Amino acid sequence: MEAARVLWILFCACIASTLGSRLKTPSLPIHPETEPMISKGLSGCSFGGRFYSLEDTWHPDLGEPFGVMHCVMCHCEPQRSRRGKVFGKVSCRNMKQDCPDPTCDDPVLLPGHCCKSCPKGDSGRKEAESLFEFFQEKDDDLHKSYNDRSYISSEENSNRESAADFVAVLTGVTDSSGVARARFTLTRTSLTFSITFQRMNRPSLITFLDSDSNTAFEFRVPQADTDMICGVWRNLPKSHLRQLEAEHLRVSMTTADDKKEEIQGKVIKHRALFAETFSAILTSDEVHSGMGGIAMLTLSDTENNLHFILILQGLVPHGSFSAKVPVRVKLLYRQHLLREIQANISADDSDLAEVLADLNSRELFWLSRGQLQISVETEGQNPRQVSGFISGKRSCDTLQSVMSSGSALTPGKTGGVGSAVFTLHHNGSLDYKVLVAGLSSAVVSVTIEMKPPRRSKRSILYDITPDFAAVEKERGSGRALGSCGRIDARHIHMLLQNELFINIATTEQQESELRGQIQMLPYNGMDARRNELPVPLAGQFVSPPVRTGAAGHAWVSVDEQCHLHYEIVVNGLSKSEDTSVNAHLHGLAEIGEMDDSSTNHKRLLTGFYGQQAQGVLKDISVGLFRHLDEGTAYIQVSTKMNPRGEIRGWIQVPNSCELGSRSEVVEEAEFDDLILVRDPTELRKDPHTCFFEGEHHAHGSQWTPQYNTCFTCICQKKTVICDPVICPVLSCPYTIQPEDQCCPICDEKKESKQMTAVEKVEEDPEGCFFEGDQKMHAPGTTWHPFVPPFGYIKCAVCTCKGSTGEVHCEKVTCPPLTCSRPIRRNPSDCCKECPAEDTPPLEDDEMMQADGTRHCKFGKTYYQNSEHWHPSVPLVGEMKCITCWCDHGVTKCQKKQCPLLSCSNPIRREGKCCPECMEDLLGKEEMAKKIEKKKNWRQ
Repeated sequence: MEAARVLWILFCACIASTLGSRLKTPSLPIHPETEPMISKGLSGCSFGGRFYSLEDTWHPDLGEPFGVMHCVMCHCEPQRSRRGKVFGKVSCRNMKQDCPDPTCDDPVLLPGHCCKSCPKGDSGRKEAESLFEFFQEKDDDLHKSYNDRSYISSEENSNRESAADFVAVLTGVTDSSGVARARFTLTRTSLTFSITFQRMNRPSLITFLDSDSNTAFEFRVPQADTDMICGVWRNLPKSHLRQLEAEHLRVSMTTADDKKEEIQGKVIKHRALFAETFSAILTSDEVHSGMGGIAMLTLSDTENNLHFILILQGLVPHGSFSAKVPVRVKLLYRQHLLREIQANISADDSDLAEVLADLNSRELFWLSRGQLQISVETEGQNPRQVSGFISGKRSCDTLQSVMSSGSALTPGKTGGVGSAVFTLHHNGSLDYKVLVAGLSSAVVSVTIEMKPPRRSKRSILYDITPDFAAVEKERGSGRALGSCGRIDARHIHMLLQNELFINIATTEQQESELRGQIQMLPYNGMDARRNELPVPLAGQFVSPPVRTGAAGHAWVSVDEQCHLHYEIVVNGLSKSEDTSVNAHLHGLAEIGEMDDSSTNHKRLLTGFYGQQAQGVLKDISVGLFRHLDEGTAYIQVSTKMNPRGEIRGWIQVPNSCELGSRSEVVEEAEFDDLILVRDPTELRKDPHTCFFEGEHHAHGSQWTPQYNTCFTCICQKKTVICDPVICPVLSCPYTIQPEDQCCPICDEKKESKQMTAVEKVEEDPEGCFFEGDQKMHAPGTTWHPFVPPFGYIKCAVCTCKGSTGEVHCEKVTCPPLTCSRPIRRNPSDCCKECPAEDTPPLEDDEMMQADGTRHCKFGKTYYQNSEHWHPSVPLVGEMKCITCWCDHGVTKCQKKQCPLLSCSNPIRREGKCCPECMEDLLGKEEMAKKIEKKKNWRQ
């Protein structure tokens, strides 16, 4: 039980670490009953029943049978509240991904350590650490606090921190000389990908293959004239998420032409992805060679050192096994050799990390123009070679900036807005489209800048004022369209690291009226970003105008199914000074119309907890579609400080959805070019499939049953679980029950008789938005909080505190018991109770015949009685040395028992649960070699 409590605390710490401070609400007040209360005057962190001082670090101990997590490091980070009070926040991270690669062939894992090391010393370990030291330095830089107000906070950067990046190198499988580089970003359960390819025609189909080489997902590539493919795989099943984390997924690309080319590669994690600012695809001149690779490069932050990592495929024949092959890495300009490095690679370890020190001005100039070539060639007889040109990193992400007066060098509240979109080309040129509106006076300069070293001195890099033109008849508005043709390599590096800014100066604000950070907005499947400029959102567009320091922009589109897709980015939303607000809702986004003569078609889109929001609206009225088509619709973001709207923008989306959105379209058809593979034949073969009401349902799927449309069913490993729709508690005095709905609604007709016109205006319609379940809750309603992946927490109750929009969550208080042996009637019950004397609790072997065997819930997964599994721990993953099983509704876990060893320095090999003596291991290896030698001699 204690292990389960600490697991829960570790999970909460994981959420806090990965989400940054996006959810500034403290963790749900659910503490172990045995946890000691900490003195109010003492600052620190409470974790697993222990108290840690500020800045303390430790490895969490989950208790038996899990033990100490040596690969997880927790840190008590000091935080400061708005009132200046210092408190501690626990954040935990997995250190295994930071382990250096040992240089020996057979590294070992010593007891009590996280990283494998060479048994004969640590010289190889130090060598590998020096190669990757610059990545750690860049990782540290990402968490520094900057003086420039335009740098995004950890709260606003939470979405990015919660994402995981992967990469794949695709090379020829059948009759193809093509090579492709694929980059993937996993955010929650959506996997977005950006793929560039060379030496092949544009593919028509991208296929993801699971560990058994079965098709997991297919993406039909739209026709285009570019070498870039953008896509997204939504709602990954848990089984595929685990395979992705374990690097068991592969991706394949095929063409539809006569050649039927196919290239394929393995999806892997790589620590260099977050620091990469330049890249290259390495191809071979040989036809159908199966060779290829990629180079990930970055500049040092302070020196002109070019660090790079190569991932190579096919350069060393697989028949060479672990034999080291010498290679030469060359840096070329128009076939002239500039630099050369010698190294060794092998078939099973073909990655290579090196650094080219002190690039001169000419080399940096050629780097920025995409004219430097990197080449890798094996030495000896029959040398093999791959090469490619280096250019700025390319992806489907969007370089953009929202400029606001609150982010100016001298912050203000003008209600103006600036919006900019940038495109970086492989030759180093930078296209820009800038739009400003609602300014207090005429624009005098538009510049791209660095963070100022001092408040009184700006660092201007590029002046694009000559391309700016004011819009006639619109005071304080204008556009700048153009291109910077000579971007330095250092500035390309800073641009792709989100370290540059765009500044707008006016006659009244000579230094800065608007300013914004140029940021990379991750691709999310919305193609409107690449084809259209965003709609500016400003306080000046609200009626009446609001003088605010916030601004924003939005992309809006309507697809063929008449679903409205939106993405909103904001900067500097007003926040309440009330520290009692637990949910920390920054704002509400709405879509509506400005037509007082018609009915109100305003719709809530989503709540803001950071600087961006996105989603899909599927049930839109005909009237709202008409206003979208005519350009009389708007998007508005409201905050607690400005409940009637803080920023707004007019939108026009041409459409022909006169009949409204087509509700019969299923969720999986959110994008036409996405195809989720659900073969009925394969579905029947899946051992985890559920059969219900004559149909097969995949594990993890949800549906509405035929017997009652007011229930929702879910399939969990052959078990069907159906729950009734939970209706919110209505605060209105009169309710009615519509025949076509599951929940009652307020009777507005009766209420209108009881309310005056003034009361209607003063009525607060908002309520509370809760991040956990992503839903609005009516004022006064209560609910159990939803905490992924554990589901609904029944030992806590959240309440929406009326018109203030505050969410308060409290632990359920259990009544005091007088009996000596209280029991918990059901595993899901929160409180124990005293058993009735005449109805003693049933033992496991005395279950009633109609009860059947009870299943177990571990995390968010249900298991059948007697089913065994390996538990998964946050930040660590699957623990194969621990086995859990379901015993009539009770989860039990046991660690594998290891024999006692007589040696003083035992070692642990990868994939083994128990340590071994080095002498015994060497003896076994020597015996195996002798047996193998005898077999070869006999043959």
